[in-house]
Amino acid sequence: MIDSTHWLLTLACPDRAGIVHAVTGAIAAAQGNITELQQFSSTESKRFFMRVQVQSGFDRSIFEQAVTPIAESLHADWALDYVGRRRRTLILASKAGHCLNDLLFRQRSGYLPLHVPLILSNHPDLEPMANFYGIPFEHHLVTSETKRSVERRIIDAITEHDIELVVLARYMQVLSPGLCDELAGRAINIHHSFLPGFKGANPYRQAHSRGVKLIGATAHFVTADLDEGPIIEQNVRRVDHSMEVPELMAMGQEQESRTLTEAVKLFAERRVMLDGSRTVIFR
Repeated sequence: MIDSTHWLLTLACPDRAGIVHAVTGAIAAAQGNITELQQFSSTESKRFFMRVQVQSGFDRSIFEQAVTPIAESLHADWALDYVGRRRRTLILASKAGHCLNDLLFRQRSGYLPLHVPLILSNHPDLEPMANFYGIPFEHHLVTSETKRSVERRIIDAITEHDIELVVLARYMQVLSPGLCDELAGRAINIHHSFLPGFKGANPYRQAHSRGVKLIGATAHFVTADLDEGPIIEQNVRRVDHSMEVPELMAMGQEQESRTLTEAVKLFAERRVMLDGSRTVIFR
């Protein structure tokens, strides 16, 4: 249940002296009690980032009246939300179910603050899983002839359900540059490598043949540059020469599920902020 007296403020603006004093002063003037505050000044972009949780009995209009003049004077991009509000999330999937299952299980258990109104897939394989969790499922075959119409369905679903986040849970299709632009900053993908290597089919067989010593996964924002978007979360695990491909695959899928889920949780809790091609993560 959402506590409508617990507010979450995120803010990004050009860096300068006095920002924390100005923002916290406005919160104090509105009789808010700060329960969590994190900040970061980027030396590269010269921008300031802040995430603040505030406990108070005031309604939204009072908070907005207190913060708006400060935000305008700082030329800030800012957002006000409830702590714990579930993000409306569209999931794209294909045949591999490990990432999808982890997301849906943790959403059902309350670990992930998500509301998932729909799963779209280019294969029918995962419909039984979606049915188990009670999530509507649509299957649309993607070919060179249907790709445009399928992407139009994705955009329509985003509008229909007022989607805030799109998660590619091992969705094995390359999104068009136009759709990537449409989803900029609100679509997360999982890449089956700690480093940008072993692209294409059978990545774990490639890793085995190269005798890798570390396998892992990288969750990142979707961009038109394949698997090169701003990184949100990474995990890695040491392996050795005695491990065969099936074992590497099982370990790799575990890392993929864990990494994607953590990235989605960070985003859903508004702990991820974009700083150009990098991310600022408030844990």
